Amino acid sequence: MRSRSLVSQMYRAARLANDVSTLASGNPNRIARRARNKIVGRALARAGIWHALWG
Repeated sequence: MRSRSLVSQMYRAARLANDVSTLASGNPNRIARRARNKIVGRALARAGIWHALWG
């Protein structure tokens, strides 16, 4: 597998930190919104929307 660049690793760590922060908040609305946004983002990525916009 290809190793990630430093910037890619930093963005990944930031996303993980945001997930942890959201779960630690205990706010069910915030947790649900975060989960929904991740699902929608992954669906759009699989559909090729991001690549079409910025690729």
